[in-house]
Amino acid sequence: MKHSLGHLRPRTNTGGKSTPEERDTDGDETIVEPEQNNILSHIISQLRPGADLSRITLPTFILEERSMLERITNFMASPDTLLPMPEINDPVKRFVSVIRFYLSGWHIRPAGVKKPLNPILGETFTCWWEYADQTKGYYIAEQTSHHPPKSSYFFMAPEHHIRVDGTLKPKSKFLGNSAASLMEGISYLRFTNRGTSKLGEKYILTQPNMYARGILFGKMKYELGDHSFVRCPENHLSADIEFKTKGWVSGTYNAIGGFIKNDKTGEHLYELSGFWTGPMYIKDLKSGVKETLFDATHAKHAPPLTRPIEQQGERESQRLWLSTIKAVHVSDHVKATDEKAKIEDRQREEARQREEAGQEWKPALFRRVDAGPGGSEEGEDDLEWIINANIDAHDPKKATEQILRIAPILPESGPGGTDQPRSSASNPVSSVAVQGNGASQSLIDFDSHSSTNTSSAAPSVGHTQPNQNDLVPSSNSYQTPAASAVSKQTSLLDDDDHLTSNVNSGLSNLNLNHVPVLPTGTAPLKRADTATGDTDEFVDAQD
Repeated sequence: MKHSLGHLRPRTNTGGKSTPEERDTDGDETIVEPEQNNILSHIISQLRPGADLSRITLPTFILEERSMLERITNFMASPDTLLPMPEINDPVKRFVSVIRFYLSGWHIRPAGVKKPLNPILGETFTCWWEYADQTKGYYIAEQTSHHPPKSSYFFMAPEHHIRVDGTLKPKSKFLGNSAASLMEGISYLRFTNRGTSKLGEKYILTQPNMYARGILFGKMKYELGDHSFVRCPENHLSADIEFKTKGWVSGTYNAIGGFIKNDKTGEHLYELSGFWTGPMYIKDLKSGVKETLFDATHAKHAPPLTRPIEQQGERESQRLWLSTIKAVHVSDHVKATDEKAKIEDRQREEARQREEAGQEWKPALFRRVDAGPGGSEEGEDDLEWIINANIDAHDPKKATEQILRIAPILPESGPGGTDQPRSSASNPVSSVAVQGNGASQSLIDFDSHSSTNTSSAAPSVGHTQPNQNDLVPSSNSYQTPAASAVSKQTSLLDDDDHLTSNVNSGLSNLNLNHVPVLPTGTAPLKRADTATGDTDEFVDAQD
């Protein structure tokens, strides 16, 4: 049975608005070039004897209009490939369906070369999808570390027996004329109606790395590169998928290749080929039959829905970055830089205060994995953090109730609600102000004024009932006025280790909890092709 969303409002694509674009006939890759010389001049203008390289900024026209916590949802945004997987009885065909699902989301990206906003510590993002069969999928994410950056996330479609737990640990590298985001981390995909474990049949997935080419000269281009892996230990199946980067004198853009094999016998079962932006093929190595696995050329994705901005807490991604995103949206890059710096500098002040108080930070929605022998996440040390709730995987109704108690996901109920989402004709850049209830007690004040002005309180964590009239797609729905500019510098990698700043020293202390110690367990799964330390590296040019 084919699953689709059908009635949901499509994502509004406003990325790259400030730069004219053209299509690359070499591989249907978007090129953005008119402003790229500004990148070089922007960096050079900040270079002076004794300059702190960690404080060099990149121009905000390369920013995507959403946080990394929201961008991760691309992974779950193809219900046509996601939902049928657990219903396939044959384990090999089921594994092939996982590969189809895995490859179906990489084409989802903004126009041009765009970098998502780097989440701040404690930032959260929640959303949901509505499927054609009237069921839902739920997503919860939190930034569980800032140095090094780590984004933890959870997804579940209870009626479809699908659960995903993951941690993304991006690391930045500069390669001369290229910049790389090494997408360290891991995802555990489970089918709760399959397998011998009470937790379900487990699939282990890693991600390709991302490259921005031509950041100083030439044409700016976006590429995926290196090897990623998918494994199902219970069925002894694995896939090694190479995302191929174009060489200096040969090759093509966006190509993939790889194999699916039986780990128990070592036999290669299928060969993978094609383009992650277009048709991808799978060849049965026994029969020689080659067929289309997935065609991204005209594929539709399903952006998730989120609660209205006025119902979101101060550290929820869309409200947190609203002023920055609004400025990027209208190409006001000076204001975007100032608003972005305002948030990042206050984050440094929070870290300074914790350090002075000898306090450790603890996530609100995730806990350390219990990865030791006999633990609930035995052998899953590399996940590090997992959603802090017990979810009944075998009772969809109970699981839904448990998920909705973790954090606000659905809109609050209220008069005038209907069963229909907000019309796609709604203006995505409406001006609904976030109202406050008095002086903010948080270091981060996300009202549209200075940090001494009012801010609405974060909503309580509890079970919420949907008011379908309030449904808002997670695509760039900006609903409050842009905040006033505060001229600050921001880090080139959005990963500044310095805790000093010039923000108001009178900001209040946070109520922080102690972080539990990570249990000892088996060695984590490592990606051999991108093994690096916790710090960003600057190396000579190489493509």
